[in-house]
Amino acid sequence: MALKYLHTMVRVKDLDASMAFYRLLGLEETRRMESEQGRFTLVFMAPPGQPDCPVELTYNWDGDDALPSDSRHFGHLAYEVDDIYATCAHLQANGVTINRPPRDGRMAFVRSPDNVSVELLQAGAALAPAEPWASMASTGHW
Repeated sequence: MALKYLHTMVRVKDLDASMAFYRLLGLEETRRMESEQGRFTLVFMAPPGQPDCPVELTYNWDGDDALPSDSRHFGHLAYEVDDIYATCAHLQANGVTINRPPRDGRMAFVRSPDNVSVELLQAGAALAPAEPWASMASTGHW
């Protein structure tokens, strides 16, 4: 049996806010589909040069009362980054809470505006512990 990864889908309440968050992570819109009949928009966002690794943002025009408040049934998205400290500093400077700081120089967790957990992993070996991350406490759930 052959298997091919297609995408990960997350439902979003505010398409613009969610797209802005994923842009902060470095993703770009690769495809969009709008359905007047179904009253929804699908936006696919992926890292540059990796259109085969998208996250699909599903926005229902009339709202989505079925959307869980915590989205923990989903798990998380994971992205490898070149410099976890610089990435976390960039996100934090733009108002994103670092839920699990990269104290170990290897892993961090943040949350999207829709409460989706996003894991950030340092490419290659872990960076040496550095402040302010080494002594920063975790915040909320990750």
